[in-house]
Amino acid sequence: MVTRALLTDLYELTMAAGYLEGGKSGDSALFDLYFRHNPFKGGYAILAGIEDAIRAVLNMRFSLEDIEFLDSLRTTAGAPLFPKAFLSYLRGFRFTGDIHAIPEGTVVFPNEPLLQVSGNLIECQIVESILLCHVNFQTLVATKAARMWEASNHGVIVEFGLRRAQGPDGALSACRAAYVGGADATSNVLGAALLNIPAKGTHAHSWVQAFPSELEAFRAFARSFPDDCILLVDTYDVLRSGLPNAVIVAKELEQLGHRLSGIRIDSGDLAFLSQRARQVLDQEHLQYVKIIASNELDEFIISEILVEGGRIDIWGIGTNLVTAAGQSALGGVYKMAEHNGNPKIKLSGNPEKTTIPGNKKIVRVHDADGLMEADVLACSREDLQGSEILIVDPVNPLRRKLVIGGSRVELLADVVKQGDLVSAFPSLEQIRDRRRDQMGHLHESHRRLLNAHEYKVGLTTALWRQKEKMLEGS
Repeated sequence: MVTRALLTDLYELTMAAGYLEGGKSGDSALFDLYFRHNPFKGGYAILAGIEDAIRAVLNMRFSLEDIEFLDSLRTTAGAPLFPKAFLSYLRGFRFTGDIHAIPEGTVVFPNEPLLQVSGNLIECQIVESILLCHVNFQTLVATKAARMWEASNHGVIVEFGLRRAQGPDGALSACRAAYVGGADATSNVLGAALLNIPAKGTHAHSWVQAFPSELEAFRAFARSFPDDCILLVDTYDVLRSGLPNAVIVAKELEQLGHRLSGIRIDSGDLAFLSQRARQVLDQEHLQYVKIIASNELDEFIISEILVEGGRIDIWGIGTNLVTAAGQSALGGVYKMAEHNGNPKIKLSGNPEKTTIPGNKKIVRVHDADGLMEADVLACSREDLQGSEILIVDPVNPLRRKLVIGGSRVELLADVVKQGDLVSAFPSLEQIRDRRRDQMGHLHESHRRLLNAHEYKVGLTTALWRQKEKMLEGS
């Protein structure tokens, strides 16, 4: 059986084969996984996908069928692409290195390592693509969800994106990431079952169209689900038909000892319609009935609806959440920082693509009010106990900041040591709690949907000098 060990880019395997043939099987390396720009032109990102990424690495084993497929690959000249020695190496492959990571749900920023992978060079190289695949996509979707959560004033969000997701795998990854970032439930039943996420849903317009009248359709749905009844009121006309019929059904449910859970509006002027719906429901003493809005929502539309006085209780968000509309990819990269214990640097004519060499740690500094002030990238063994730290912008060294804040915490933690998990992964609820707490410590200026202030991430003087020395040497 072909396994997901083959879910990698071919060049990871050709490089690994070349390392083995070139006598580098005993070399060591350290790689940093990070991104260069905040997604959606915002001020932050929410880290997600760490557990899935690390599980994929630790479960990577090449089956007989995997090896047979690789053995079938040929060069343009018709010769086998991979030597037998490399295929034999893959038969016994198991990741035995170390992985340090920032905890999932943490607010993160450009140019700081989200993951550090160290150990045998070949092993560290082979796991690159699968790590990036999980972390790039889930971080992007989690950040989109967090932006929507912020725009809704921390309202209730239901992920409705299965039918518009980028395939089945994308639907499940997006379901998980959306929950991490701020969604409270999902319509994806498989996602709910696998991830223990609340499952929520209503009915489609086709339900209403399948009955002689809208009122009969509503009554039939209420009979089937008297304690979880949400009625879609825009099949014909929200104010003239859907809403009045929903009120009738709500009163009938009350007489039977039940309550209508909500109404959903899926088209039209959501701000105006929700205002009128709330007014009617309240006049009918149905204050408990929730108003759910859907229809191509994103963070900007949500914000605009609330500014216009919309009365939405629950936001059903599909396409723009699971596809992270507005940015096609996070753009995370995986770059070598050390080889055989020696710092390594990648040069570029574009300064932002020049890497930061060496083994590093990240120290987050909070100000006197408990808000995040700056993230400090330092040499791994550097002492940062002093009261002041001068940090240098990794892209523009003329930009510097003196960090004086009080509390400090290291972000990178041991997750895998010598190929084994250090401790159990946190639950999704714990990750969500972390995200919520982290957002509470991020200044409003960084959380803005538009024109967010840039959060300071800088190198200590020692780390900058190491980079500068390597630049001069090159």
